[in-house]
Amino acid sequence: MKIQGLEGKSVSEIQLELQRGAKFIVYSYCVSLILVTFRRPSEIYFLPPGTSRVRKGLTFSLITLLLGWWGIPWGPIYSVKSIVENFRGGRDVTTDFSPRIQPTTVGFAAPAKVG
Repeated sequence: MKIQGLEGKSVSEIQLELQRGAKFIVYSYCVSLILVTFRRPSEIYFLPPGTSRVRKGLTFSLITLLLGWWGIPWGPIYSVKSIVENFRGGRDVTTDFSPRIQPTTVGFAAPAKVG
């Protein structure tokens, strides 16, 4: 699983940013096709300290506003859940990933279940 925002960063740089307040965040979005509605998590985003979590999630909220409402009956329900979650700053999965970041780690293993 690729984590957005880690490009070009060493493990020690990531650990330092985490100590300063960086977060791993997942947003949600909803897409409906009249009788079928999908609520899905985004990729994981690494957000440095001081980055607006809400602003980063606006794209997923916009997708939901445009494509999520149309499913019956779950479209409106899942759309509201996704938008509320995104406007609260997404879902913080930092505690799932922090233990996996070791100086000897070549890559990052995804947890068994992110969503």
